[in-house]
Amino acid sequence: MATSPLGTNKNKLIFAGCWLVWSIVQVALLQNWQLPWPVAVMDAAVSNFLLAGICLLVSNNMRYYRPRKGKYIYILVLCAAVSGLWVLAVKFALQELSAGDEGYLSFVQISMPIRFTIALLATGCMSLISELWYAQEEQKETEQRSIAASQLAKDAELYKLRQQLQPHFLFNSLNSISALVTSRPEQARKMIQQLSDFLRGTLKKEENQWITLEEELQHLELYLDIEKVRFGHRLHTELVYGEGVSTQRIPHMLLQPVVENAIKFGLYDTTGDVTITLSALVMDGYLQITVSNPFDRATSSPRQGTGFGLNSVQRRLYLLFARNDLLTTTADGDLFTTTIKIPHI
Repeated sequence: MATSPLGTNKNKLIFAGCWLVWSIVQVALLQNWQLPWPVAVMDAAVSNFLLAGICLLVSNNMRYYRPRKGKYIYILVLCAAVSGLWVLAVKFALQELSAGDEGYLSFVQISMPIRFTIALLATGCMSLISELWYAQEEQKETEQRSIAASQLAKDAELYKLRQQLQPHFLFNSLNSISALVTSRPEQARKMIQQLSDFLRGTLKKEENQWITLEEELQHLELYLDIEKVRFGHRLHTELVYGEGVSTQRIPHMLLQPVVENAIKFGLYDTTGDVTITLSALVMDGYLQITVSNPFDRATSSPRQGTGFGLNSVQRRLYLLFARNDLLTTTADGDLFTTTIKIPHI
């Protein structure tokens, strides 16, 4: 439920200050109409105390029931009704406090239409202020719900992408283990142990979406150890990064699909040794990570976003930063390069 316009101390002070100023003005007007100073003060105090009360009543009523858009006749009727009640209450109170002063009672009777008009204007202003306030609060609540729903959807998609990485890699690894069981059982056992370590590390970090580059590279080393069992001496890797870069934070398991893509296009269609190079540096407010691999143009046709790996990385970067330009790929000669830029958080 929206908060009241007088829900803050600042607004309460403004409300009280406005009524105090108006009461002083009313005392001056009543004295100008030849009423004694004590009578003028009494009249202003009683009138404005009751008028402030019905203004609060109007505002509180609109907190629980507001007219539909364009149906503001309800506000006019409400203001007229409470203004009429206020006039009757003020007349009764002033008659009781006037001690039978016929001249003053005659003035009170004559001034009733003016008092009613003032009350109608005061309650009308209060109702309009309340309507604007509650409409603004409602809009804020709607925006907050929309943002929360959007964040939940984004988190769910990020979680789904992270979950998809595990079976995607796991199926490839199990197929490799299956191929090694008969031909190289020792290597198969080694690969099973490495796969177990890799998955254990993945589960431990699952709840932590952001980790340091050093932690990500340590996790990536486990993945590369598994791949080196598959490809033996053919796969070589180089990790190059400067001092201070290792403490930069990146999304967990962001680099594995990129390196997997490099291995796919670097080794699957070649027979010689292949070196995958990963370098990282901080430049222009970004952590820039580059993964390079050789490829054979005659047998490979890597394209940006090809396959699940690079698509998942680009989608995660978009969900995190709302940008589609943070992952780029280039093919220069026989070298294929994927570049990721991660803004500082």
